[in-house]
Amino acid sequence: MEQPKLTRRGFLGATAATGAVAAMALAGCSSSGSSSSSAASQSATPATTIYAAPAYQSTTVNPVGNSSALMYAATLHVFEGLYDLDLHNYKTYKALAAEDDPEKISDTEYQVTLRDGAKFSDGTDVTAADVVASFEANMANETYGAFLSFIEAVTAVDEKTVSITLKYPFETLLKGRLAVVKVFPAALTPDQLDTAPIGSGPWKYDSVNGNDGGTITFKPNEYYNGSLPATCEEMDWNILLDSTSRTTAITDGSVMAIENVPDANAEQIANSGATVEYVPGFALPFFMFNTKKAPFDDPRVRQAFFYAVDTQKLIDSQMAGHAAAATSFLPEAYENYHRASTVYEYDTEKAKSLLAEANQENLTCELMVNNNWVSSLAAQIQQDLEAAGITVTINETQIPWANLAPSESILPYDVMLTPGDPSCFGNDPDLLMTWWYGDNVWTQGRSCWKGTPEWTQLQDLLQQAREEADASAQQEIWNQCFDIIAENVPIYPLFHRETGTAYISEELEDFAPISTTGLIFLGTTPLEK
Repeated sequence: MEQPKLTRRGFLGATAATGAVAAMALAGCSSSGSSSSSAASQSATPATTIYAAPAYQSTTVNPVGNSSALMYAATLHVFEGLYDLDLHNYKTYKALAAEDDPEKISDTEYQVTLRDGAKFSDGTDVTAADVVASFEANMANETYGAFLSFIEAVTAVDEKTVSITLKYPFETLLKGRLAVVKVFPAALTPDQLDTAPIGSGPWKYDSVNGNDGGTITFKPNEYYNGSLPATCEEMDWNILLDSTSRTTAITDGSVMAIENVPDANAEQIANSGATVEYVPGFALPFFMFNTKKAPFDDPRVRQAFFYAVDTQKLIDSQMAGHAAAATSFLPEAYENYHRASTVYEYDTEKAKSLLAEANQENLTCELMVNNNWVSSLAAQIQQDLEAAGITVTINETQIPWANLAPSESILPYDVMLTPGDPSCFGNDPDLLMTWWYGDNVWTQGRSCWKGTPEWTQLQDLLQQAREEADASAQQEIWNQCFDIIAENVPIYPLFHRETGTAYISEELEDFAPISTTGLIFLGTTPLEK
């Protein structure tokens, strides 16, 4: 049976549109505290527990450098930054900060005063020293350090005030970037950060088992005095990696929300009475090439892969239409979108021509495929590549990211297919490009693209854009960056996916899906059936 194409506005039950998402992609439709659960009655009886089923696993709860799809969402409930990012609309709001904006002392110095009465979940006060320690740990982190490279130093002015000194003016992106750092007690040991960290957010960890089949249980932080307090006695996340298990959990009512709706089961979920919503965003599957290893050090070979794949067929057959072929690094819905100078439309003959130019007409390689949702794309990709003359062996596995570290030797892989979405940290182009193409583990030890002339040119342009105060001039520089990335494709998307979330609207008041991985229940109230 042909899979129904659900609209990006989702639908309630089997028929009626919820109308909640509209153009959520970056103008945003709903912020913390606003509701997309219009069916939830204001007079309904609050429930004691929020039940949810995330779709990803993780083994670390450390908030420093946290990039886990599971634990980053958990972190947002347990920790606060000076400012936090509302993933419903990508606007920042004050969290631990007392004022809406940092106090500008000069172009390169700002001060932030902490919220009166802010406490960690153990009852101790949040101090400027805690903020300084948290920033220093994140600035030294190989993942988050690149996001914070504009900061010269963070120091304590007094117990409740921190000073942030910048290397150069960074005003247009400052608050959003400060939101990357989540604050924890300076006294926590490395072991405590890895196993049982505490924060000042509305929730605290009660128990954590983030592995396959595991659970995370949250309890309210009784000392929290911010704007988004916990709304019930407990929050239980049952981690279900298997699509069938998540489908069963939402259709039988054992959970109130699931992420990563299986497209093949979307109609079944909707027919059970749950709401299914698709939100366009930055989520994507990408090819990553070992650019240190011949012939993948040749951009023509990398380009051939993208011309060879019938991306629209993948979208129609495997994503039920809930995606858009990449025409740039950014999706078209993003404010800073620029159509790249190189756009990869399906063209087998073009792929063959590029391979011939590179003397690679009989290329044989291994495609490492992450054993998650992208695995469903592998069979067609293999067929498409072989039609262009590339003999491909599929190696479906859990990607050993720890092994893809900076090394003088050539890494033991050819090409990788895996998903990613750093938009949970923010949606500004500098952040998103820095994630995959900055001076970090991605270019040092994964794509190994660092050090090429094109990589160096990109870094120079990114730095120019950071220091550019004029928005239109900044956009022009970013456009050059998008063109360089699209031409060289060391890491590049096949398409941008809509994020599917299913939830029982009658049981969740003030809940709305987001366009990236994770489920956000800040300000959400569970209701009795």
